[in-house]
Amino acid sequence: MRHTFAYTVTITNTGTVSAQLVARHWVFEDDSGHYQEVKGLGVVGKQPLLAPGESFEYTSGVQLHAPIGTMRGAFFCVGVNGERFEAPVPTLALIAAGLAEGKPILLLAAVLITGGAALAARASLKAQA
Repeated sequence: MRHTFAYTVTITNTGTVSAQLVARHWVFEDDSGHYQEVKGLGVVGKQPLLAPGESFEYTSGVQLHAPIGTMRGAFFCVGVNGERFEAPVPTLALIAAGLAEGKPILLLAAVLITGGAALAARASLKAQA
């Protein structure tokens, strides 16, 4: 049986210079031992250039073999000043709705990068039937 999870990520430029999201890297693991790694250019076919204070939001999903798992990852970015940096997203739990015991599934992760170019990423996740 597969379990489908949807996640929405909001990426905000918290730095002092514009920065472009160039690529992403996600690692998904579940309690059955399955491991999925996703690398690619941009997100949902886009490589947004964000001015300081601007945000970009996208929604995607993943199917896991077990009702419990995790996701973690990073965005590779380049500031207009040429600075290259990675904006890591810490490990987030993925828990199927039936296992949450009536608790809402909403997980947030904030990422701050030091330096002139910085992005913050916030991910909210929810299980779907």
